[in-house]
Amino acid sequence: MTIHPTAVVEAGAQLGKNVQVGAFSYIDHDVQIGDGCVIGSHVTVMRYTSLGTGCQVHAGAVLGDLPQDLAYRDEKSYVKIGNNCAIREGVTIHRGTKLGTVTQVGNDCLLMAFSHIAHNVKVGNKVIIANGALLAGYVEVGDQAFISGNCLVHQFARIGRLAMMSGGSAVHKDVPPFCTTRSVSLNKIMGLNVVGMRRAGISSDDRLIMKRAFKILYQSNLTLPQAIAQLETEFTSEMVQEVCEFIKSSQRGICTLAKKHKLEF
Repeated sequence: MTIHPTAVVEAGAQLGKNVQVGAFSYIDHDVQIGDGCVIGSHVTVMRYTSLGTGCQVHAGAVLGDLPQDLAYRDEKSYVKIGNNCAIREGVTIHRGTKLGTVTQVGNDCLLMAFSHIAHNVKVGNKVIIANGALLAGYVEVGDQAFISGNCLVHQFARIGRLAMMSGGSAVHKDVPPFCTTRSVSLNKIMGLNVVGMRRAGISSDDRLIMKRAFKILYQSNLTLPQAIAQLETEFTSEMVQEVCEFIKSSQRGICTLAKKHKLEF
């Protein structure tokens, strides 16, 4: 373990094997930092925050500070970060806002500089959140999603598995799995996240199935319930069923296809 002489580690903090803490960083009590984590300079890790193994936290990040919620009443709540996450400069992650609740980041995530994870957000595994992206309270992000720079995600909105938000887009509706939003737009889909699916090892046959399914969903002139019924009847694909279940569980509605914009495959 290596702790810089200018760093402050409060009594009661639990640091694993081979942890490094850089200059002028502050580790509060009731913090757990897993084996092999590297905490850079000027990092603040507040109480009730835990990091898994092998995480790297860069200069100026603040983890586990109080939620920005006027209803918060100093309840004991948590931030839990998984294994092998890279948390870049100036990232902020806030605690849950109600007693016993958690803001959670999964394993193998990359949170780029100055992105913000608000209270009670749930981020899946292998998620990338680029510079300046802002996730409001209670947002849910599925595994392997990619949220590009300066994107805005409204509270309670959901980003599906392997979805991609293009730069500067904003949503207050749900983004279905495997979709890509349109840059500098509000609640607009422009097509499938083909690159993401290829990188995830999804076969060309399965991508073709998704192409057919999304034409039914977005270009068939069916109502959303009619499109879901047709998808559930016509396809046995687990990916298509995942999309159907995601949409049926949506509380905010889903993003629509941009006008005069054909689906991109």
